[in-house]
Order: sequence, then structure tokens, then C-alpha cells
Amino acid sequence: MKKVVLAYSGGLDTSCCVRWLKDKGYEVICFIADVGQNDDFVKVEKRALSGGAARVYIKDLKTEFVDEFIFKSLKANAVYEGKYLLATALSRPLIAKYLVEVAHKEKAQAIAHGCTGKGNDQVRFEVTARILDSSLEIIAPVRIWEFKSREEEIEYAHDKKIPIDVTKKKLYSIDKNLWGVSIESGVLEDVWVEPPADCYQWTKSPEDAPNKPTYIEVEFNKGIPVKINGKAYSGIELIEKLNKVGAANGVGRSDMIENRLVGIKSREIYEAPAGAILYCAHKELEAMVLDRELMHYKETRSSLYGELIYNGLWYSPIRVGISKFIEESQKNVTGTVRLKLYKGNCTVVGRKSRHSLYKQELATYSKGDKFDQSLAEGFIRIYSMPFQV
Repeated sequence: MKKVVLAYSGGLDTSCCVRWLKDKGYEVICFIADVGQNDDFVKVEKRALSGGAARVYIKDLKTEFVDEFIFKSLKANAVYEGKYLLATALSRPLIAKYLVEVAHKEKAQAIAHGCTGKGNDQVRFEVTARILDSSLEIIAPVRIWEFKSREEEIEYAHDKKIPIDVTKKKLYSIDKNLWGVSIESGVLEDVWVEPPADCYQWTKSPEDAPNKPTYIEVEFNKGIPVKINGKAYSGIELIEKLNKVGAANGVGRSDMIENRLVGIKSREIYEAPAGAILYCAHKELEAMVLDRELMHYKETRSSLYGELIYNGLWYSPIRVGISKFIEESQKNVTGTVRLKLYKGNCTVVGRKSRHSLYKQELATYSKGDKFDQSLAEGFIRIYSMPFQV
């Protein structure tokens, strides 16, 4: 009997995968990654075993997720197509790394995942696995099995007595981790329909958020957030706290039509309260401390960095190389940003840094101005010289 290690979440797809693989003659070992989704892992493990898994591995990856993935993405200001802060995309290469590790420990010949054939996660899992160990067979049941819809999967789960939480009336596909929530499918596939209130998992509706703004201060050290309102937190604690305060104020929602790597467009709903706050603050701090040329060049790398993460190329040489430049750019990104959270909006209202390149005596139009305006004429003459006829 061949062994296969399945990346298991406990959702509809992977729950059906366990039984389907077992029926095909595989010994199924499930790997569950704790990336801050706050699941009941005892319940999830029981579900895997009742579905036919031989063994279940559960590993807490939250600290590595924050330090080696989330904060590196934050320092890069990596966003996909202007809206998506890459929560799910960032978790996949980390999960795949340990999927391969468990396969080695179990001496398994194959790994498996529950991704569809038209999604992005299949690429992220498989590219990572092939980079780390190209000898492993990769099985993607959802791409080859007989079920043509989520409704048919639900019927299969009921027939096989596989415990699931999804229903035919609530067909959302939801992925959560510490950094955010991704929601798709069901009624959301009609792009003219406003997202129903029940699709949101964390955030309060902006209309129902408090009528008074919440002010917070976030302090950074070399691009990494370390304090909220003067109090130090671990990376995990800081993100959890900002998720809570951001969600209460309706911050961090996005509804987007995005271009998937496989060539189709999809409608995605995302929630990332902490991410929205930290990206806003980090970019504003960089605006103070980075010189113009560095800041403008970094913006071009930020876009590429986001695409590389989205496209499953975390372990590629180009992502690793750009990351070294990003690290160098962060050496002076130290300071504090004050933000106002109000009914879905996150606005910067103050900033300070000992590395600030903003000089009031040069910027002011009031008394104390030290900018020699007489130099401007010569500067403009030289600047315009190449364009004069």
C-alpha cells in the first residue's frame, strides 16, 4: 500500500480527499498546519481519522509564518493587484515545506492536496514541493475525481458519513490564517451581487462600527512592527491585537476581481484588518525615511514581489534575491505612526522617526524657512535643457 501525505484542513474538499484516496488503495497520513486559523484541532484531527486517515500530524507554524513570511511580505509592501495582501498565498509554501518534511519522515512516495484545477493554491503547493523534492509524486484528487460540483461533494460526504460543516445553502469556500481570510464561491460568483453579511468572518460592517474613531500608534524597528501604543508585543500577539481592533472598526475588507495564474478571473472577498493597518503605517513610515530614488525603485520591486508570492514562487531564486534588497532598504525604517480607524477607513494622522528625511525648516512657508528659493531658477533651466527646441 502506497503512502500519501495529504495537506488537510478539515474542510469539504480535504475531508472528501481522505476517504477518496483510501478507497483508491492509499494509506493516508494527514498533515495539519496551525497558521493561526483558530480551528479546534482536536475536532479536525478526529474528523480526519473518522474519514479514514491512518495518522495525523499537527504542527504549530505561527511563529515561522509571522517572522519568515508575513513580515517579509510587509517589509516589501507586497500586494497583488492593489488589494490582496496575500494571506492564503503566503501560507501555502510554508505548509508545503512541512508536507515534504512529513513525507520524508513517513517514507511516503506521494503528497496530496485538496486544491481545484483552476485555482492558485495547486500551483503554490506543487511548485514548492517540486523545488524541495522533485522525486515525490503529487496527487490532486479534486482535479481527477468524479465530482463535478461542491453540491456533489456534499452528497458524497453525507453518503460516506464524513462530518462536514458546509451546506448546500452556504457554499462559501473559506480559508483562514493569522494574516487574513479568503472567501469565495456560492452567491459570490455572481459579481453583480453585494457580498452577504454572513460571508464575512471577522470584520464588523462599517455601517455598524463605532461612531467614534479609534486612535492607535504602531512602532516599527527596521521595518518590523514591535509596539502598539507604546507596549511591546510578539509578532503573533501584535497581529492578533490589530486584527481585533481593526475588525471592530470595519477595517480590512476588500471585494475584488482578480487575475488567477491559470488564466481566469475570479471574484474574491478578503478580510485582513491587521494587514490593512500595518501596510498603511509601514508605507507612510517609508515615505518619511527613504530617499526618493530608493522609494520609487522599491515600489517597482514591491509589485513584482507580490506577484511572485501570488504565483507560488516563494522559494525561487528571484524572490530570495529581491528579499535581500528589501532587507537592505529597511535599515532606517524605524519610528512610530499614528492612525485613525473609523468605519472601515484607516488613515494616517501622525508620524515620527529619528531617521526622518522630512525637514520642517525646508518645507515650511512660514517664518524659519531655510530653503534658498533663488536657486530654483538655475535648477529649472538645467532640468528643462534637454526638452527645449
